[in-house]
Amino acid sequence: MKILDYYKIPLEGMDVTIIGRSIHIGKALYSLLLNRNCTVTICHSKTKDLVKHTKKADMVISSVGKADFITQDMINKDVILIDVGFNYKDGKICGDVSSEVKKYKYLTPVPGGVGQMTVYSIYENLIKAYKLNK
Repeated sequence: MKILDYYKIPLEGMDVTIIGRSIHIGKALYSLLLNRNCTVTICHSKTKDLVKHTKKADMVISSVGKADFITQDMINKDVILIDVGFNYKDGKICGDVSSEVKKYKYLTPVPGGVGQMTVYSIYENLIKAYKLNK
């Protein structure tokens, strides 16, 4: 959410597809995005016709944990891609979005995207907790 706020992405009315239903990512983002007036769809490994959901989405958030899972044929050229995946491919860190994907509006890089913001948020919360307990 901090990344979306930083880049002033207008969320209201946006159609968002989240791939992954974990309590820490999928379910948490569902609530946060719904509170920002997005229409949110959560997909998972048993979702029938996943491409139908990802193609129509304004934003796709992937937390599948499978390298090259998101391919160009799954998305539209104006999509915002938030890659939360963390994988290894040929000994290198990569996300869920294939390096072959070239047409999108925005893409968070892996490494260097959501992971860094997670670390930042942990430190931010640690400082807040310290100040509250002074």
